[in-house]
Amino acid sequence: MLTVLHSSVPSSGVAAPTALGGSDGAEDSGMETLRSYVCTRSGGGLGVGTCAEDSFLYFAYGSNLLRERILLKNPSATFCAVANLQDFKLVFGNHQGKPSSYWHGSTATIVQSPGDEVWGVVWKMNTSDLNSLDKQEGVEDGIYIPIEVNLPMQEGKVLTCRSYQMNDCVYDLPSPQYKKVICMGAKQNGLPTAYQKKLEAIETNNYIGPVSVFEEIEAAIKERETTTQ
Repeated sequence: MLTVLHSSVPSSGVAAPTALGGSDGAEDSGMETLRSYVCTRSGGGLGVGTCAEDSFLYFAYGSNLLRERILLKNPSATFCAVANLQDFKLVFGNHQGKPSSYWHGSTATIVQSPGDEVWGVVWKMNTSDLNSLDKQEGVEDGIYIPIEVNLPMQEGKVLTCRSYQMNDCVYDLPSPQYKKVICMGAKQNGLPTAYQKKLEAIETNNYIGPVSVFEEIEAAIKERETTTQ
């Protein structure tokens, strides 16, 4: 289930997306939450753990699947769980048809689609990183809107997390570099093999020019590999 969080950005429809698997397609989760999107269930019992009032849970399904990517701008992010969002699917597009200047192609978003699911990673983050995360997602510019999603865990528990959904999405293809980061993140966190294969089958726009954020990610990966040797 999905709830649009407080935002000055109007919630517009998603225009004719082409998706990763499945067919095309919620508001009012009815779940108890603490301080809107900032935290979940102060009483505990979330299966993986609760977050304090100075932290929040974030469900990543795109480039932020990769640890080195999310840590570029959000140093407090720590792995919490692998989870799936039910009755949604992953699609790629551009806000109002304008390709991302960072990735030189479309970026990921989610749309409702009964029977489908989107796998991702739940990161626990300090609220001090909330503004940088919103900035990364272009919330102030109306590119993405913050949403609240409920993710089923073991023993019937539910994690209520912040996530993002593209506003005024027009379908297009991602760059090979963006796709690679998503696939690397999926592999790094052990997402289901079948889902990883779907990600690997995503068509790209064949962009071959430089992508500065991708170069930063590669540098961060090399640095981590060097320090762990």
